[in-house]
Amino acid sequence: MGHTLADIKNPGSFKLSSSKSTLLIAITVIGLVALGGGIMVDAKRGWSSLLLNHFFFMSLALGGMFIAALHWLTSAMWSAPVRRISESFTAYLPVVFIGFAAVVIGIPHLFEWSHPEIVKGDLILEHKASYLNVTFFIIRNLIAIGLWIFFSKKMVGNSIAQDANGDKVYTNRNKVLAPIFMIVFALSYTMASFDLLMSLDPHWFSTMFGVYCFSGLFYSGLALTTVVTVLLRRQGKLDGIVNENHLHDLGKYMFAFTIFWAYIGFCQFMLIWYANMPEETMYFMHRMEGKWLYVTVFLFFAKFMVPFFALLPRDAKRSSSRLLKVGIWMLFAQWLDILWMVQPEFFKESAHIGWIEVAGFVGLGGLFCLMVLRFFSKHNIVAIKDPQLVQAVYYHHQ
Repeated sequence: MGHTLADIKNPGSFKLSSSKSTLLIAITVIGLVALGGGIMVDAKRGWSSLLLNHFFFMSLALGGMFIAALHWLTSAMWSAPVRRISESFTAYLPVVFIGFAAVVIGIPHLFEWSHPEIVKGDLILEHKASYLNVTFFIIRNLIAIGLWIFFSKKMVGNSIAQDANGDKVYTNRNKVLAPIFMIVFALSYTMASFDLLMSLDPHWFSTMFGVYCFSGLFYSGLALTTVVTVLLRRQGKLDGIVNENHLHDLGKYMFAFTIFWAYIGFCQFMLIWYANMPEETMYFMHRMEGKWLYVTVFLFFAKFMVPFFALLPRDAKRSSSRLLKVGIWMLFAQWLDILWMVQPEFFKESAHIGWIEVAGFVGLGGLFCLMVLRFFSKHNIVAIKDPQLVQAVYYHHQ
């Protein structure tokens, strides 16, 4: 018996109760105020917390855009029921402008290359000064953020517009935009990774650093997509649309990109360590000395070993409970990884995880949640008239 879109019940939008919304807004404000207080109390910890959490949530928003673009680029069928969830993360991209503006204020506290007296006489920094200067830093990053917002408005806008009449023209438009976005994304996100994270140590460089940051972006983007999918499914909003087969596919992606992250991380480390060039190996030496060694070892187990073995069995990939727990753990591991990239440039002895770092996470995380929930309150949580939705909903593994 053939199925049609009429057979699929539209779950509609999703809206938190007013009391929960008020609570979330209050928590967000408290987090942002606490972060501001942290910057005044301890500038080094406060600004590094801002940078850490800005990059983390910026990457989640871009990860959602990347997953959606990948759907259109490959004409994927299975992901149609959950694609709108990934699209919702892009609602945070306008806030990235504000976050970056805050980072710009903190440039003197974050980046040593912004101080002329430090650059002068340092041959490496003088050589990089044409690129690593405040004016060019601001201009290129603003252009990148503007491009991300432009593509998200166009592509997610086409997806939402299709909900009205199911016209395939919107899908075709996104199939044209997707490969262009992928090129822009690859170049701009690599640049942002170099600027915001790698230039914290302007004497160090790695040609694999952009790929390493991308692996974390996709890793955490998949984890968040899975977490939100499971939570909406528990609310009954995805009944008859998302089944165990879709969870299985999400679980396989999470498992695969856990391995991909470990592969890229090992390759970057191995090539630098084997070459044994002091200007390159010092980056890892800082992270393998003192108490940072414990963080480095824990990160390997937390970001690779735990999700690898937790998702290895077939049944684990079909268990919403297991996927929810592993997804939340993977998000924590990604946050810790970015902390591992940021904090050793400011604190050589050990990591600092306290109220200032938590405040940054709660403040920016609250903004992220508010923007995603605002998106869900205005739009269907499923691309209800996607041409591939029927096939995807009634899709089963053989």
